[in-house]
Amino acid sequence: MKRNPFKFGSVVDGRHFTNRYNEIDRLKEVLNSDNNLTIISPRRYGKTSLVLNVLNNANRPFILLDMQMITSEKDLATQLLKRLYRIYPFERIKRYIKNFRFVPIISVNPVSNAVDIAFGAESKADPILEDVLNTMEQLSSSRKKLIVIFDEFQDVISLHDNILKKLRAIMQHHKKINYIFLGSQESMIRQIFENKKSPFYHFGLTLQLEKIPQSDFYKYLRERFRSMCSKPSELSKQILEISQCHPYYTQQLAYACFEQIRNRPEAKDIVDVAVKELVRMHDMDYERIWASFNNTDKKLLIGLSHSDLGPLSEAFALKYNTGASSTVYSSLKRLMNAGYIVKNSAKYELEDPFFKIWLNKRREQ
Repeated sequence: MKRNPFKFGSVVDGRHFTNRYNEIDRLKEVLNSDNNLTIISPRRYGKTSLVLNVLNNANRPFILLDMQMITSEKDLATQLLKRLYRIYPFERIKRYIKNFRFVPIISVNPVSNAVDIAFGAESKADPILEDVLNTMEQLSSSRKKLIVIFDEFQDVISLHDNILKKLRAIMQHHKKINYIFLGSQESMIRQIFENKKSPFYHFGLTLQLEKIPQSDFYKYLRERFRSMCSKPSELSKQILEISQCHPYYTQQLAYACFEQIRNRPEAKDIVDVAVKELVRMHDMDYERIWASFNNTDKKLLIGLSHSDLGPLSEAFALKYNTGASSTVYSSLKRLMNAGYIVKNSAKYELEDPFFKIWLNKRREQ
């Protein structure tokens, strides 16, 4: 049985990875220099997949940390230290740790070799974080610089009011580390790196990750459907028309279509049935999400699902009764930060095309 060639929901690599040739070259250039890089895009555009595809072939040590899962400054230091143990020899790290101002308790599982690290209740976050960050610099080498990736970096500001100032004060002295910052909330991440008053102002180069070009995605899909159906070009165009070249949703719909072809090879309604199945699968999730919105949010989402009018325009307000522009702006900002709305080429749209279909069908019913 032919293996489904499409993958979504996790890091995409190898034969599943699509295009991004220009972005790969840009990332390699930065990593071969003394600079840092910030990558901005909406969620599920493939930032992490892009970085890992480059790093897995770079022959350099790297640490990847999801800031959404970090709960405090002390937790940040602990998680970074645990990852250092995965890539550097135990004895080498031990030489630096014995000089920490607050020495952690370290235990190793004899079966899995997993390292557990704990700092005492009396330990203070500032010296711990500084010691760990500087240890990363000391362990690294000029020949094989350590690469440190902070995913969803904008979430760091929830840890402490002055966390950006603290991190910048330490990181600016590091010469043997390339830092990569990934961010999905564009306004927040740009505030961190482009506001002159921010400690991280121009801390590195910036790469805006856009959707994969339609022509590239079309070739990618057509090639993989060629052996499975008689009209791979038509099928590929239909998929992209619905997914709007969103990396995650294109892979998801292509996967569902591939399964439909496998089970109903002669069917003519492959894409329609695949879309209906995906919408049905997420029906309860969409209901829960919809119930969490206030009235202005709902009007805004309904309007964006039906119209190309700008959500802040007078025509939009009149047509969808959204009220004062200040209220709409607050709702728009909140929905963008939550990832329900994205802005592409100065156009606002629903991030999830299947949620848009669900919403329109529910309105019709």
